[in-house]
Amino acid sequence: MHGPTLVSWLLALLTATAGAYCLTRLRHSPCATTAPGARGAHPSLARESDAAEALMGLGMAAMVVTGATVPAAVWACLFGLPATVFLLAALYAPAGRAHRLHHAVGALTMTYMALVMTASPGGHHHAALGAPLLTGALLLYFGGYSLWAGARLLRTPAGTLALGTTGLPRACRLTMGIGMFAMLLTM
Repeated sequence: MHGPTLVSWLLALLTATAGAYCLTRLRHSPCATTAPGARGAHPSLARESDAAEALMGLGMAAMVVTGATVPAAVWACLFGLPATVFLLAALYAPAGRAHRLHHAVGALTMTYMALVMTASPGGHHHAALGAPLLTGALLLYFGGYSLWAGARLLRTPAGTLALGTTGLPRACRLTMGIGMFAMLLTM
């Protein structure tokens, strides 16, 4: 990631923490919650969402720390395969379609950023290597998503943030939306 070193490390720490929390929810939660935006949805959507968010959080942290030292093919497989799975699942299963599309967009964005990062000399991002319209559209998407997630977090009852039943997962989604926005901004 191109930018101040301190900001890069703070972003890596923040996204790694969010990813680790999602991984913990995936491992310890018996499908007790529902997927974001899917009231009364099937519990497996919550596990699917936790897995996707863990991958994205830990993947963002790894991408910020390792930069272009990891080959593009590794990043493309790591994020391209889940993106394909989410796109196909959204196409064939109407339940949870919105959250699957969001995770597909996130995984495709990570693939796009990795390809731009590894194609640039010295591992730094250059706007000329990325598609400015695509980068701008993704910035709008993740900026809007972060505002939406932040508004939902503000409406969370105070006690549930500490308990983690509603507020903490929403805070993690907000963290990852902001992290994605910050990574796109440095391109």
